[in-house]
Amino acid sequence: MAKVAPEGLITALDIGSSKVSAMIATRGDGGELIVLGTGQRESRGVKRGYIADMAATEAAVREAVEQAERIAGLNIENVWVGFSAGGLVSDVAEVEFELGGHRVEQGDIDALLAAGRQSIDPQGRMVLHAQPALYTLDGLTGVKKPLGLHADRLGVHIHVVAADGSPVRNLDLCVRSAHLEVKSIIASPVATGLACLSEEERELGVALVEMGAGITNVSLFAGGMLVGLCSLPMGAADITDDIASAFGTRRQQAERMKCFHGSANASPRDNHDMIPVMPIAAEDDEHAGMQITKAQLIGVIRQRLEHQMGEVRKALTQLKFEGPVGRQVVLTGGGAELKGVADYAQQALGRSVRLGRPRGLTGLPEAHGGPAFATLAGLAFYAATDPIDLRAVAPAGQTVHRPSKGMGLFRKLIQAARANY
Repeated sequence: MAKVAPEGLITALDIGSSKVSAMIATRGDGGELIVLGTGQRESRGVKRGYIADMAATEAAVREAVEQAERIAGLNIENVWVGFSAGGLVSDVAEVEFELGGHRVEQGDIDALLAAGRQSIDPQGRMVLHAQPALYTLDGLTGVKKPLGLHADRLGVHIHVVAADGSPVRNLDLCVRSAHLEVKSIIASPVATGLACLSEEERELGVALVEMGAGITNVSLFAGGMLVGLCSLPMGAADITDDIASAFGTRRQQAERMKCFHGSANASPRDNHDMIPVMPIAAEDDEHAGMQITKAQLIGVIRQRLEHQMGEVRKALTQLKFEGPVGRQVVLTGGGAELKGVADYAQQALGRSVRLGRPRGLTGLPEAHGGPAFATLAGLAFYAATDPIDLRAVAPAGQTVHRPSKGMGLFRKLIQAARANY
């Protein structure tokens, strides 16, 4: 019989377009996160990150959580949920006031954060995060702990991530309908960055490309925080659909072909390796199957990848990720598990690319250790740190923010981060 969950237990829930996954973890004596149980089910009601079928999604949530509960031997009551749908925007609000040279006291910091809270400008979006990231002393950017230091001017950069309200409310309703309390809804790029980027990478500047099934999120980190974000309505499921369409087979078989035989890179041998295909029209006749070369399959994959990487390249340019600082890209998400995709992305983007896998978790099953589960792991890390959020002290209704207006702060944060090393 399952036990009631003890204090300090963390349950992460990632509701994606292809799968719903859950993780139950707890803090060890040394502060490390220990995985107690995981669960995974096919996502049957989510399209492009948005909930399109409430009942089907709720059932998948129940099943994934129940599987994790059985493995952990615990019953859980609340979850930290990831949100990855389009409409996510990131911005950095800046607030500064005069101190007159005296030492920074806690009251000064509290007053600054209160002023920062008021600077969040309602413009029709729901805020998911409003967190003080870095402080400034007399214009010096990158101060993490100003308490006790002297300054004429004290300022703060407040990291804000916002989203369209209706999809967030649908996600919240779906999870609550499964009789689970929602502790918080976390923007997926924020969580994923914690799971597969080092603290130094987040300080110096890095781009994170999350290739989900239906959504690709391109996000920039600098000065230790997310400073830019762009959501693209495309993902790994589009590659599967292209394969199914090109060879007249079902999506399920197309997915298997992609996973077992697919690659982002071609070789001369691919013209000789044959792959069996069962067209939909020939399913009633066991002798009516056909064969294609591996080169044909890879050709279809690369054609879609070329388009997707072109859009990622445009997003990086739009976010001003360029020049000497715009060199490091981390590729993660289920789409990053395609064979050879990191090498392909490195050529297509003209930047250094590595795969981002979840790290720092004890007892994580090998099957859940790939890029597809980076967001799930990141949600657990986020819950463990539970950072300060200005919304906790915000007036009722103050839950929206303007869209991002540009990335002028990006280079400034990178320069400040490098100056601190």
